[in-house]
Amino acid sequence: GQVWMDRNLGAHRVAQSVDDYQAYGWLYQWGRLADGHEVRSSPTTANLSWENVPGHDNFITSDEDPNDWRDPQHHSLWSPLFGLNNPCPDGFRVPTKTEWETEMNSWSTQDATGAFASPLKLVMAGWRGYTSGDVISAGEYGQYWSSTVDDSDAHHLTYLISGAVMNSRPRAYGFSVRCIKD
Repeated sequence: GQVWMDRNLGAHRVAQSVDDYQAYGWLYQWGRLADGHEVRSSPTTANLSWENVPGHDNFITSDEDPNDWRDPQHHSLWSPLFGLNNPCPDGFRVPTKTEWETEMNSWSTQDATGAFASPLKLVMAGWRGYTSGDVISAGEYGQYWSSTVDDSDAHHLTYLISGAVMNSRPRAYGFSVRCIKD
């Protein structure tokens, strides 16, 4: 009964295959607005932000716990109720962990095939590493942020050819975002 966007944020089109690079879209750091950092080729910086909006388009790398782009951490930047930095269009938001679990449980198989066969046509867009900012495993993994935090990390959906699971990872990673309607 939920309404989802038909493509990832930043995608050029609705996916035509699980590894359709034109449907990959952008890779966001958890809790950040669309400020240019999400572009796959954006420059990097190791200077953490003390603000909710860093004021630049650099992907912020981190190699110290808690591996976040922001110091100190802010836990409600993508909260469904108080999402200060919601990157989604008006009327949409980043889905919760529970909403992703419900979606994943509706798939015909718990893997990349099931993810693409779902009405969302999810793709394996890879991710950006939090220590280097490099794009990794495009065409091999799908990683989608949820709005739900897990202590100093945040929950996300991850899937590949052989499986799918909800996980939590540091917020400095760059993962795909698929928006859901409020």
